[in-house]
Amino acid sequence: MHEGGTGSEPGPTQDHGVHHEFLALERELAVFLRRARASSGEMAREVHPELEPAAYGLLVRLEEAGQQRATALAGYFGVGKATMSRQLRALDELGLIAREPDPADGRASLVRLTDEGRARFRRVRDARRDRYVRKLAGWDRGEIAELARLLHQLNARAEG
Repeated sequence: MHEGGTGSEPGPTQDHGVHHEFLALERELAVFLRRARASSGEMAREVHPELEPAAYGLLVRLEEAGQQRATALAGYFGVGKATMSRQLRALDELGLIAREPDPADGRASLVRLTDEGRARFRRVRDARRDRYVRKLAGWDRGEIAELARLLHQLNARAEG
């Protein structure tokens, strides 16, 4: 509560019961997410001109986690089976993924990146990392590590 206040009006650290640091976080995350969506669209087109922006995340996940069942991918991204099937079909038609029978369950299949899909994805990912290095050139390495740690913590809590 700020000095001279009655306790009912917002103080210097609150706006209608919400602390300013949370309002600032919300604002900065909104800007970050808008830019990230735009960037995903650009990166998707760099992988392949016909690739949908949302499908770029599938390439990231397959590169990081290896082959996966479509149901596991749908669960990871929080989308339905129909949405995942449509996105995987588009990636398959572009030659970026392949499906193989799951040795643990012959009725299911595993999705993996093709050599072409991996090469295209890595080229775009490496170019993106080079852009991060340039944009953050003035930052201290400890600040970059702290930002990565905090984002990881935010993501881990969102998943759990």
